Amino acid sequence: MSKHYQVFSVLGLPIHLITNYPNWLLERLQQGKGTHVVTLNAEMTMQAERNTSLAKVIQAAELVIPDGAGVVLYLQLLLRQKIQRCPGIELSEKLLREVERHTDAKVFFYGGAPKVAATAAEFWLSQLPKLRIAGTHSGYHSPEEEEQLRQTLSQLQPQVIFVGLGVPRQELWIAQNRHLCPQAIWIGVGGSFDIWSGTKSRAPAWLGDNNLEWLYRLYQEPWRWRRMLALPEFAWKAVVYRLTARGAIS
Repeated sequence: MSKHYQVFSVLGLPIHLITNYPNWLLERLQQGKGTHVVTLNAEMTMQAERNTSLAKVIQAAELVIPDGAGVVLYLQLLLRQKIQRCPGIELSEKLLREVERHTDAKVFFYGGAPKVAATAAEFWLSQLPKLRIAGTHSGYHSPEEEEQLRQTLSQLQPQVIFVGLGVPRQELWIAQNRHLCPQAIWIGVGGSFDIWSGTKSRAPAWLGDNNLEWLYRLYQEPWRWRRMLALPEFAWKAVVYRLTARGAIS
């Protein structure tokens, strides 16, 4: 591992702090080291408290990044220093640019509503003409179609696979299927395909800079309000955990 690699605990889940995530992943890719990337936020942390399978997947992932504002704030209080938030969508975008620039790796997009992943792939080909997109697949399908997808991945062996099925489905699916492409970088990207395809828009930069991107998502998707209750729950549990346990786990 890189000498800049540190692991800290957020409510018992690992967070890996690395100086440059895209470069670290590019190195892993070039070395053929399979990697599961998890983008941890407060909502996922609370889900993991209730879902043992999800917690085990996160704990086993090779890279868990601080995606959410709550996680970043917790780490800043723990370490008493500035921690840079790393949104999963931005990491994925930077990785795509590095992949096109430095490798001939094949990329696969899986997830989203019908045609969304394909439209997202078309967007990236317009931005990065040399990018090798091996294929796309909707997240809506029959069991038979999913089995065909598994066979396709096994045959194509893409080296970078984005899975946009939402939490926790995407994390569990990656853990169950990463053996199909053991040398690949697998990243759960949530709703990134919707943004890349133009189906939805991302929060204005000033909201993201002030850790309020969640508020914009709530504005776009009011039905998420119940899920947002995880934020105050996370804050309370984080304070208790901080007072009763050590933060660093390695």
